[in-house]
Amino acid sequence: MSITALLFRWREEPMISFSGNFQTNNFNEIFQFLILLCSTLCIPLSVEYIECTEMAITEFLLFILTATLGGMFLCGANDLITIFVTLECFSLCSYLLSGYTKKDVRSNEATTKYLLMGGASSSILVHGFSWLYGSSGGEIELQEIVNGLINTQMYNSPGILIALIFITVGIGFKLSPAPSHQWTPDVYEGVRFMLHSWFSSFRDYEYNRSIRQQKDHPKMIISWLLRTNQIRWFYFLFLMNPLFDSDSPTPVVAFLSVTSKVAASASATRIFDIPFYFSSNEWHLLLEILAILSMILGNLIAITQTSMKRMLAYSSIGQIGYVIIGIIVGDSNGGYASMITYMLFYISMNLGTFACIVSFGLRTGTDNIRDYAGLYTKDPFLALSLALCLLSLGGLPPLAGFFGKLHLFWCGWQAGLYFLVSIGLLTSVVSIYYYLKIIKLLMTGRNQEITPHVRNYRRSPLRSNNSIELSMIVCVIASTIPGISMNPIIEIAQDTLF
Repeated sequence: MSITALLFRWREEPMISFSGNFQTNNFNEIFQFLILLCSTLCIPLSVEYIECTEMAITEFLLFILTATLGGMFLCGANDLITIFVTLECFSLCSYLLSGYTKKDVRSNEATTKYLLMGGASSSILVHGFSWLYGSSGGEIELQEIVNGLINTQMYNSPGILIALIFITVGIGFKLSPAPSHQWTPDVYEGVRFMLHSWFSSFRDYEYNRSIRQQKDHPKMIISWLLRTNQIRWFYFLFLMNPLFDSDSPTPVVAFLSVTSKVAASASATRIFDIPFYFSSNEWHLLLEILAILSMILGNLIAITQTSMKRMLAYSSIGQIGYVIIGIIVGDSNGGYASMITYMLFYISMNLGTFACIVSFGLRTGTDNIRDYAGLYTKDPFLALSLALCLLSLGGLPPLAGFFGKLHLFWCGWQAGLYFLVSIGLLTSVVSIYYYLKIIKLLMTGRNQEITPHVRNYRRSPLRSNNSIELSMIVCVIASTIPGISMNPIIEIAQDTLF
């Protein structure tokens, strides 16, 4: 319903409401559409998670929808107070979602780090807003801040540079570029599957002679199942039983990985482009440094990861470096249109990958990259879907990710960002390496490389698994076919924006 209502407002005249606190225009509505699209695709991924954990669906969906609402309002926030309130609305729901599984120690640890760093970044952001407020003569609306800076002749003052640095650090927490990326891998991995560790601890009892000698010990049942080659039934029953599958919140990670970047990108674009209009050279330099660090560190560290979630975390850090190129280019050379187009493709590629991880994780209880070896022999559809999404993330033709990066880099090249685009091209080649390494594992057929997780692989009997596959199919199609019709998508984005 929200998407339908938003489409009815498409290309209408810009409107300012709530006494100037909220602005509605084509640019904001595009980002609001992207956030709604993220939520629409993430909620089906969460159905099986909620069924398995037997947690309250009302609170879970409340947090998801409230975070969506906060992100949508953040895209159209027109003054400093509204920006901060909507950002905190989104952030608080993000903290609650990341710590939704209270029994997992690592999840609690990641949530604590997320909360502490989020609170620190919010205070830094407010400090930057205070400098901007004082320099403009007490204005809070974005356009009025520009007029206030002209009236006070403070647009080139050191106070503006201080405000720029603090605001960049505060917004950078949500965008998670390097060096503001420390929370990303911890949160991605912290909300993890608990079944794998539980299952591994029981599997070790087969090799414990002291326990096997205690015939009246309850764990002898498990040992008997293991010794008599009944591990498949043991694994299947305990995996599909909601009482034992206590945590698989990868949909939460999928939601946070895309919505935070979409909302923060919209807010950063408007803040840098309007109040800091007279400091364009300075914030261009700051963002160029962040983009270079993100592309290099994100892709290089992703090579060494053994966890699929941590690999995607560092991959997302590199991806936001590409998005920053579009923010720097601006609307003069089609930078905003290319950024929005690539963001659309990134949503489909990233959520498609997470849908595959959710499906695999709920059946095996692991997200270790090595445990994906030989998946094609058991589930060709899942393996091919994951391979297509990874190839699109890497930017291989003729998939959507290739054309999205190509247009983004071309706009940056036309704007004179030669060094930045060169770094982007080189790091894209690096990212292809670790994506292809995973695909090679998926397609392997050698028995010695196939792990027990894949050997004992079972399809989920839950009906909600259809919702995961539906989201997966939609994301895979959106990651492949739109690349063929790239020009119409770019033209629609440009015509809608300007």
